[in-house]
Amino acid sequence: MKRSAAVRLSATLATAALAAATGLVVSTSSASAAVTGSATGYATQNGGTTGGAGGQTVRATTGTAIHSALCGRASSSTPIIIEVQGTINHGNTTKVSGSSCNTAAGVIELKQISNVTIVGVGSGAVFDQLGIHIRESSNIIIQNVTVRNVKKSGSPTSNGGDAIGMESDVRNVWVDHTTLEASGGESEGYDGLFDMKDNTQYVTLSYSILRNSGRGGLIGSSESDRSNGYVTFHHNKYENIDSRTPLLRGGISHIYNNHYVNLHESGINSRAGARAKVDNNYFKDSKDVLGTFYTSEAGYWQVSGNIFDNVTWSARSGDNQPAGPNPTSNTSVGIPYSYSLDSASCVPDVVNRTAGANKGNQVSNGNCTPQTPGPTDPTTPPTDPTDPPTGTNLSLGAGADGSSKASGTSYGNVIDGNLGSYWSPSGSTGSVSVKWSSATSVSKISIREAAGSEGGIRNWRVLNNDTGAVLASGSGAGVISFPKTSLKKVTFEITSSNGSPRVAEFETYSG
Repeated sequence: MKRSAAVRLSATLATAALAAATGLVVSTSSASAAVTGSATGYATQNGGTTGGAGGQTVRATTGTAIHSALCGRASSSTPIIIEVQGTINHGNTTKVSGSSCNTAAGVIELKQISNVTIVGVGSGAVFDQLGIHIRESSNIIIQNVTVRNVKKSGSPTSNGGDAIGMESDVRNVWVDHTTLEASGGESEGYDGLFDMKDNTQYVTLSYSILRNSGRGGLIGSSESDRSNGYVTFHHNKYENIDSRTPLLRGGISHIYNNHYVNLHESGINSRAGARAKVDNNYFKDSKDVLGTFYTSEAGYWQVSGNIFDNVTWSARSGDNQPAGPNPTSNTSVGIPYSYSLDSASCVPDVVNRTAGANKGNQVSNGNCTPQTPGPTDPTTPPTDPTDPPTGTNLSLGAGADGSSKASGTSYGNVIDGNLGSYWSPSGSTGSVSVKWSSATSVSKISIREAAGSEGGIRNWRVLNNDTGAVLASGSGAGVISFPKTSLKKVTFEITSSNGSPRVAEFETYSG
C-alpha cells in the first residue's frame, strides 16, 4: 500500500531527527559505496547475494546508527547499504524500534530482514566486543570490517560469544575481507568466530582472517542439526586456533585456497554425514588438519592439490579418525558454480596479501596475483527469489504422487500448468512428488501457491526420493535451488503450515 506524501515526509523527518542523535548520516543517493567485487561460491546460488545493491547509502559511526538505518527503511526488505566507520561497541549500540527491524542492545542485530550491506569505510570499522547476529534473514553482505573479542561469559557479553553468528532460516550471506579474532578460548569467555546453525544455507566466507581463538567456527549446533550447508570458504587465513576450521555437521562445503597456520588440536572436522570438497589449501605447523574428530558419526571429504607442511597426525582410534598422514578422498562433491584455483604453493603469499579488513579488498585472479576488483554496480537490484526460473518446466508431462491429499484435490493438479487447480494435504503437513520414467537432472523447483492461500506454506524439505537425501530445506513458497541432481522422483515435503496449504504448481527445472 502506498503511503501519502505527508506520511512519507513525516517518516523522513523522524529518521533525520533520530539520525542526528545516533551518529547516522543519511543520504538519499544510491551512488556507489565502498563495496567492491561480487559474491562468490555458494552465495551466488539460490538467486544470488547482492545485499543492499540499488538501495540508499548511509554512513554510520555507532551501533545505534546501524540499527536506526535498518529501522528507517520503508520495509524490512527495502535495499540499503550501510557504510560503517569507527569503533562500534556496547556504549554506542542500543535497541531501536520500527516496523522494518527487530534490533537489540549490545549486538548488531540483523533479524527478520533482507537486502542489506554493511561495509567498512574510511579509517576502518571495528566491532569491539560486539558481535553481528544474523537470524531469519536473507541476502546480506558484510565486507571490510573487524570483529574482535566477543564474549559469552565475563563482561561485557554479546551474541553468545560469536564474532559473526547465523541461525534460524538464514539464506544467502557473503562475508568478505573481514578480520575475526578473539583473545583465547572458552575458558577465557569466547566461543566461535563464524558459526552457522538451524537451517543456514548458501553462505560464502572469503578473503578473511580468523585468529587467536579456541574455535574457528561451525556448521550445525549438534549432530542432529543437519539442515545447514552449501557453504564456501576460500582465501581465508586461520591462525593460532585450537579447532573447528570449520566443524561441519551435515551439508556440503567447498573449502579451497585457504592458509592454515598453528592449528593446535584439529582443523577441518567433517562429521555427522557432512561432505567437504577440500582443494589447494596450505596447512602449516598444525595437527590433525582434516578428519572426523570427537564423534562416532563419520563425515566425508574429497581432497586434491593440498600441501601439508609440518603437519602431525594422531593415530586413528575410536572417536578420532584423522584423514592423514596421506589423506585420500572418500566421497565426491559436485560444485555448481565456476571458480579459479590458485596453486597451493602460492596460497600463503596470496592470502597474506589479500585476506582481512583494510587490505584494499584485493582478490586473486587464479594466477596467484592479487588485483583490485571494480566497484559493485549499485544500480543492480537484488534478485527476487520468487522470479520463475528460465527454461523448460520438466513437470509438464511427468507423473505425480504423494503422501496424502485433501478431498477434492489431486496430485496431478501440481503438474497440469493450471494455477486454478491445486493439491492440498489432508492435514497441515504432507508431501507431493514429481516423477519420471528415467533419471532426470533437476537443480531448481518452483512451488507456486494457489490464489488466496499465499503464505500458507511455512517449513519444508526437498528430497531426492530415490535416495532419501535432503536436497534443500527452508520456509515459504517460491524458487528453491540445489546442486544439480539426477533422479527419477523429487519430493516436496511440507513440515509445518499456516492453516491448509495449497500448492497450485510444482515446477521443476534443470537450471
